[in-house]
Amino acid sequence: MNVHIDPGLCQGHGRCYGLAPALFREDDEGYGQVLGDGIVAPESERDARLAALNCPEHAIELAEEG
Repeated sequence: MNVHIDPGLCQGHGRCYGLAPALFREDDEGYGQVLGDGIVAPESERDARLAALNCPEHAIELAEEG
């Protein structure tokens, strides 16, 4: 699975890095950023889905590999 944050939609609510700090962090202005290359390890997929479901702006995009 791959994860991406649409910077045009993110409003900086912080739910992504609050719920899944191993996958997301905040930038200097408080907006969410994906850590690393966006590839989500199988053991972190639940956290990625939880963050996506809790983003009020639906700025987190998940894509299945393959």
